[in-house]
Amino acid sequence: MSNAPESTQPDDWHRWFAVECNNRAWTLTARVQKQEDQQDMLDAAHASAYHWAAVGTELNRMRALMLLAHVHALVGHGQRALSYARDMHGYFTGRQTPDWERAFAHAILAQAAHAAGDADTHARAYGAARSALEAIADPEDRKIVEETFALVPQP
Repeated sequence: MSNAPESTQPDDWHRWFAVECNNRAWTLTARVQKQEDQQDMLDAAHASAYHWAAVGTELNRMRALMLLAHVHALVGHGQRALSYARDMHGYFTGRQTPDWERAFAHAILAQAAHAAGDADTHARAYGAARSALEAIADPEDRKIVEETFALVPQP
């Protein structure tokens, strides 16, 4: 964990907890196959979303929805994952956004659609994710997205 704020201002603490919980949840996505990590991952993602709702920008809140869609899909909560994914996907594909973030939005929509049993959306989003992934300019950004995309079953 990073150093906690020295401030006594609630907003500073909300930001700190939002970041810490976000990072914890994303770390746990790599080990989701461990049953004991699933609840911790869900709790961390929801805590991050809660704290971003208190002090974050719209972008922060949409990134929190992206994380919620991802973790709910990973644990098999398909309908909830797809609901979160549709909201964040509309946000990220409806405006200028970095190439890596667009690829994430497509990949996580594909993952959520698969978890929800929506084969058509899964196939469309998977194809869009693959194309968007290939268009990522920075190799380090591409590597990060590829790690998440590898968790998405092929149609």
